[in-house]
Amino acid sequence: MVERDRNAALAGTAVSDGRPVDGRVSADGLASGPNGPALDTATQYQAPDSVLARVRARLPEFTGALQRVAEHVLSDPAAAARATIVELAEGSGTSPATITRFCRAMDFEGYSELRLAIAAETGRAARAAGWTYDIGREIQPTDPLPRVLGQIMAADTQAMNDTAALLDLSEVERAADAIAGSSRVDIYGISGSALVGGELQFSLHRIGVAAWSWIDVHNGLASAALLRKGDVALGISHSGQTRETIELLAEAGSHGATTVALTSFPRSPIAEVADIILQTASQATTFRPDALSARHPQLVVLDLLYIAVAQRTHDRAHAAFQRTAQAVAGHKAAREARQQ
Repeated sequence: MVERDRNAALAGTAVSDGRPVDGRVSADGLASGPNGPALDTATQYQAPDSVLARVRARLPEFTGALQRVAEHVLSDPAAAARATIVELAEGSGTSPATITRFCRAMDFEGYSELRLAIAAETGRAARAAGWTYDIGREIQPTDPLPRVLGQIMAADTQAMNDTAALLDLSEVERAADAIAGSSRVDIYGISGSALVGGELQFSLHRIGVAAWSWIDVHNGLASAALLRKGDVALGISHSGQTRETIELLAEAGSHGATTVALTSFPRSPIAEVADIILQTASQATTFRPDALSARHPQLVVLDLLYIAVAQRTHDRAHAAFQRTAQAVAGHKAAREARQQ
């Protein structure tokens, strides 16, 4: 979320199209205008189902022939949508029977349903405004920056749309309820995931939620051991296989804390020790492997979680945000004065 819009919302000012609107955000998350709740007449955001994102999320658990089919589909979705079952089998070095097993593994009754779903998704991407870059294309050393920028924007936009399609909002609601009612929140992440966790810790801290972000395993384990029922622990791992984060989350859960995992792979080891799973997607590009390209979708999901917590603790969050903003106001004023 843009910081200005986030701050305005918590300070009691709704923002529409970049302009403040008279009113406040009520405890149930609806903007209140001069005449009461301002109900949004626009349809709620509904991300289309992304079969390619589901295939990508299931890829690590596939083996042998099924994995070859998945990799072939992801390498050229448009070609897969045009191929017959025999052609797809030949292209992936498998058999029509394997293609059928793959369809059932992806919850499709048969190949025709899978083919139509892929065609619909690739068609949406082709029709999207400004969608002129091949997401899967390798960035070359001689590519001009405008093309590189366009490719990064296209990949990140697709990843966030895929995340919206995969994300179970009921799980977000459960996580928000747990955090809103908790006495403390521990956040665990290693390397790049630690940066994402630090952002959530900062946001929750500003609205009066006692949250800590731990990147040192020993300190994190010590903190996890002190958690109890009613507390919340959130672990961030794109792959879901980071041993340190899994250990920290498992330790917290063993003491009764509600455990939340943010990962791109809902059947990964970290998911096995989590009560709540928040799933993201990613679109790797040259020099930006999955772990790096997952950062923006992770921030989107955690921003959604943060806002959901703020909605549930509106009065407390509103007061805390005002006090914290006032505490640093003098420093901002001094900086502005020096610039004049």
